[in-house]
This record gives sequence, C-alpha cells and structure tokens, in this order.
Amino acid sequence: MMRRVLLGMLVLVVLAAGLGAWRLDRWIATTDIPPLVVETGVEVLDRDGRLLRAYTVEDGRWRLPVSYDAVDPGFVEMLIAYEDRRFWRHPGIDLRAFGRAAWQGITSGRIVSGGSTLTMQVARLLENSGTGAWQGKLRQIRLALALERILSKREILTLYLHLAPYGGNIEGIRAASLTWFGTEPARLTAAQSALLVALPQAPSSRRPDRYPEAAQRARDRVLDRAVRFTALTESQIAWARAEPIPTERRAFPALAAHLADRALAERPTQGTHHLTLDADLQRRMEDLAARAVEGHGPRMSAAIMVMDHLSGALLASVGSPDYTDVTRAGFVDMTSAVRSPGSALKPLIYGLAFDAGLLHPESLIGDRPTRFGNYAPRNFDNLFRGEVTAAEALQMSLNIPAVSLLRELGPAQMLSAMRRAGMEIDLPVGEEPGLAIALGGIGTRMEDLMRLYAAVARGGVAAPWHWRQGDAAPEGQRVIGPTAAWYLSDILGDVPPPASAPRSGLAYKTGTSYGHRDAWAFGFDGRHVVGIWMGRADGASVPGAFGADLSAPVLFEAFARIGPTMTRRPAPPAGALIVSRSQLPAPLQRFSPRQGPLPASDGPDITFPPEGAVLARQPDLPIVARVAEGRPPFTWLWNGAPLATGRHDREVTLEDPGIGFGELTVIDAEGRAQRRALEIAAP
Repeated sequence: MMRRVLLGMLVLVVLAAGLGAWRLDRWIATTDIPPLVVETGVEVLDRDGRLLRAYTVEDGRWRLPVSYDAVDPGFVEMLIAYEDRRFWRHPGIDLRAFGRAAWQGITSGRIVSGGSTLTMQVARLLENSGTGAWQGKLRQIRLALALERILSKREILTLYLHLAPYGGNIEGIRAASLTWFGTEPARLTAAQSALLVALPQAPSSRRPDRYPEAAQRARDRVLDRAVRFTALTESQIAWARAEPIPTERRAFPALAAHLADRALAERPTQGTHHLTLDADLQRRMEDLAARAVEGHGPRMSAAIMVMDHLSGALLASVGSPDYTDVTRAGFVDMTSAVRSPGSALKPLIYGLAFDAGLLHPESLIGDRPTRFGNYAPRNFDNLFRGEVTAAEALQMSLNIPAVSLLRELGPAQMLSAMRRAGMEIDLPVGEEPGLAIALGGIGTRMEDLMRLYAAVARGGVAAPWHWRQGDAAPEGQRVIGPTAAWYLSDILGDVPPPASAPRSGLAYKTGTSYGHRDAWAFGFDGRHVVGIWMGRADGASVPGAFGADLSAPVLFEAFARIGPTMTRRPAPPAGALIVSRSQLPAPLQRFSPRQGPLPASDGPDITFPPEGAVLARQPDLPIVARVAEGRPPFTWLWNGAPLATGRHDREVTLEDPGIGFGELTVIDAEGRAQRRALEIAAP
C-alpha cells in the first residue's frame, strides 16, 4: 500500500514538474520581443574601409555599426570575465550568480554585486528599462530567456556592443572607442579594454572627461579581475595600470564632409557609403587647404581635388578649408559650385586647333590688338607680344591668340568637346555662346574642369569619373586626338614653376576669372590630376588674386603631398611631329585665319561683364559695368529700363539688380548699342 502511495506521489510530482516546465516554456515562448534591429548612424568609408565621416542617429546619439569580428578579442574576453563568466554556458540567467548576489546582500546588508547576465543587460538595453524594481528584473529575466532561444551567443554580444552606454550621447563599443581613444575597436590595449568594460556600469559618474579618478578606479577593478580570469599576465596588467586615462572627448572623423553630405543626399536610405577617396591623402589635402588661406583674410576660401586619371577614381575632395567656418562660408562645396574658369579652358582650344590642322606648337600666331566685331579682348597685363609660337602663347596664357583660334573653330565645336569630356555647361537660357567663352565667359564647375584635364592627361579620352566604390563608368569618349593631347602635355610641362617650387616637369595651367574672383590651377603627371581653386565663396572680388601667384604654389605642394616623386607622362605618340618651325610644312609655319577680315567698329564695347557671365549678388559690393570705345554721353539700360542717362564716364553701378537672368545695354551718343546677357546669382 505504501508503495502505491509513494508511486502516486511520484507521478504527481512528475506531472507537476512537467506542467511547470510546460508553463515555463509557454511563458518564455509568448514573450513580447522588441525589435532586434538596432538603428545606427550613417557612416562614410574610404577605399580601404576607413571611416571618413559619421552621422548621429535621429535623437543625436552616436551609435555606429559594428560586427563581432571587428572588436578586439581581448575586450570580449575581459568583458565576459568581469560581467558574466558563465555567459557561454548559461541559458540567459545565471542561478549561481543570483545566489551569490543574494547571499552577499544578506550578509553585508547592502548590494555588493548584481546577478544580471550580459543577456539580461541586453534585454534591459533593448527596452530601456530600469534595473532596481523587481518587476523590471522579472521582465529582463523573461526576455533574456527568450533571446537565448532565438539568437546565438555572438548575436547577443553584438547587440551589447551596439547598445552599451559610455557616457553622454555615446552608445556602443565603436562610438566609445573613437570618442575616448580616437581608434577603431579592432585593436585595443588592455587598459583601453578595461575602461570600456567599466564605463557601462555607471556611464554618467565614470565619464573620463568629467570624473577621471572614478574612471581610473573602475578601470583598475576590471584589471584586478582580468589577472585571475583572462590570459593577461601580471606584467601586462602593470603596464595597463600605468596607462593614463583619457581626459577629453575626441571629435568624430569629419573628412570629406561635403562629399559625405552629397553621398547621403543622393542615397538617404543607405547606411554605409563606400567612396573611392584615400583617407590619408584626404587628410593631407584638408590640411593644405587650411594652410593655403592663412594670411589672405577671413573670407578667403579654397578647394582641392585629386583624381587618379588612369582609373577615373576621385582620391581627395576638399570643398572648403573648414566645413564649420561660417565666415568663409565653409559649408559651401566649392568643388561643385558654378564659377568662371578664366583661362583654364584655353588648352582645349589649342588641342582642337591642333586636331583641325590649324597650327602646330611651333607655328607662329599673332598677339596684337584685334577687334572681333564689338569684342576687343586684351591680355591681363595690357601688353601685346607680337608674333609668338603657339606653345609660347599657351604658356603665357595670351588672350588674343586663344580668341583667334576659337573664332576659326567656332564656339559650338568647343562646347561639343566639353560635353564629350563629361562637363556640364551653364549658359544663359536662349543665348548662343560667344567668343568670350575662350577667356572664361561661361559657367562650369571644378569637378568638370578636372574631367577635362584628366582627358588631356589620358591621351585625349575622357576618364571614367567616379567617387563611389563600384560605380566606375565605362571608358569615356574621345575629346581630342592623342597627338593633340601629347602636344598640350608637352607644352604645359614646360611652363616655369612658381618661384618656391622645383622644376619637376609637372604639366599645369592656371586661370583667373574676370574681376579676380577665381584663381585656378590644374596639373597632371602620368597618374594624377590635381585641381586648386582659391577665392571667396560669395563671389566677391579678391583684388590682386591671380592663379599663377595664388593657386599654382598650392598645386605643387599638393603633388608633393601625394608622393615624393611624380609619375612620368607618356611618350609621344607615333603621329607627333617634333621639329623646329622651319621644318614644318609651309601652311603650319604661321597661323593664318581662314575666315575673312574681321569687321571694324568704333561703337560702344562692354568690357565687363562679359557675355553670359554669372555674377554673385552682393549688397555690400555692387556690380560695376564698364564700356570702351563709343562716343559719350552713354545711356545704360537694365532689362530695357533706364539705369543711367547722360553719363560721360565709362562705368555704371548696378546697385541691386535682383536675382536671375537679365540684359545690360549701353547706347552711345550716335545711337550705337551693345548688349550683354548676364545671370545674377544668390551669394
């Protein structure tokens, strides 16, 4: 009888245990699990996966994506040794740890240690729940048991690596490592790992920048345990104790800030952007841009671009000297701003002329006062050199020869070549381009001019320009012939360098826009193309600013920062004619215009602004228009309305022309008129 009673009781116990286990299983299985996808900030990486720039999540917290394998194994070992030594074995809760914590609390009358496992801490962080109330602890236990059923241990640790708090608005191991040590968490010292283990326990009261003593004490306690439960030796721990605590937050990387913004604007839902830039080179070019504007006033700005013309990949892009400098309008990306190229387009004119058989680098061409209808360009120094070779005319950037060649070629042919190079062209709506585009009377962008010089450097074929990894375009169109491209490379390679630079054979060209608003320099060797722009972002004039004086020295310094030696340019192609002028065929010995004589006119000639110019509206710096020739008094009109009448001087001020396109007209005493189509752009 007794045996039957005992057997019955055993059956009841088993049934009760089974029912309890079933109820426990149902309790865990029906747990409401919060979203396990952690929001992380957008990151922009360079060609080697190094961080260029990071963005906060929506609520302003720094939390960056990180994988388990991207964290130093020594940190993980130390974390588990200090927080949860049985992490790899328990099912989410550690009954032994709970028992130890309870016994220590009873015997000491205070909380000595907690019983929370790393899984329970992840549960708390996922729900942002408290740690003290028993209801919260029970919820953490339930969620921890549920998480262990659906996630691997590495996945649980990865959640911790994203969510652990490290003081202020810093969350996650990667953001913390960059903030406190300025390094990625892949390689951490023992001292760094110990501090990053200690901080999440009390992130506010242990912040190293505010409470370094508390941070050090907490770090050393972690190191004490590491001696017993990790592979670290006593000597390694001693070295770690001697390592100083960081006492200030480091700024997150903000390299290539403008291009990073552009990448994010183009693909706002993409979390990680892989660019073709080189972080080290980008850093050197940003430093160069900051140095370049020193001593040139608080509003001077600069932009630098570096491109590998063999692959078409952009290697560095600096839109301003300081992204945060409001005085310099540092937030404006000058690599993509529409500006006047000045003389930077002249090599294209010569290249097209070489292709057309109009001249050879040794051909003579005239540089003398010449009128092209109502257009009478002059050189910057108001001097004329008479007859010079085409090579000399390009090297000295003379204006009359360039305009003469463009008149023979036709502006449409030049614009077509620019488009083949991949350039975007800004012309006033409904206006036909005139000869002034030879001297910069057209709107274009720095990155477009980089495409043009890359084509010259590559033997006349446009480069597959790209700045995102994996977005390489197909081989570009032919812009000019290989012989013409080599002629240009050879001519520009003989331009004397700035006084402060060595003669290195760098092929380069400078340019200065009307009113000294833009100072350009572009150069190339056998591998790289570099562009430099200097000026004011608001479009104001910089008196005395010339590309040769201001930007060319920066260009040579940029190449010096790329590497100690330059890559040799290609050898001449088979079709190159390398002879003296006397050995040239008679038609090539001297440039002879094929068009008829140029019409003469003594009517008014608006010398500034040029046709199609884009001028920045500046209330504190009004636009001054000038006229040459013609008989005073003059009448000036703006969009058909009288602006000034009876003027005997040859200038008029446009006080507030407004934003948009307009037409400026001048009429002299004999009724002869000239018009200029302009665009007034917002500063």
